Amino acid sequence: MFVQEKEKLDTMVRLVDNMSVNPDINIDYFIPGVLVTTDSGKVDSGGPYIEFSYARDGLDPHVQHMPLTHSYLEKTPQDLANLITFSVERFMEEIDSRQYGAQ
Repeated sequence: MFVQEKEKLDTMVRLVDNMSVNPDINIDYFIPGVLVTTDSGKVDSGGPYIEFSYARDGLDPHVQHMPLTHSYLEKTPQDLANLITFSVERFMEEIDSRQYGAQ
């Protein structure tokens, strides 16, 4: 990993951690050389990814992986953090849709 890319990802992680997202959502990182907070190792994306997880009352866990593709890594740290925040919001909408269905 290049130094510039590492610095960008360090900044992105700090921005995401400081953004207000649902406190019930766990955000784990698999960014070797920057931050690894997940031990799932289930995704063999060939590169870094972020994992969102949510379990209502500790039951029925929902997990989503977001690979940090080359096109994502070309974004500024702020744009990438905004994209991740948007992805978390969509993740919550999908969970709500599954749990409560169309009414």
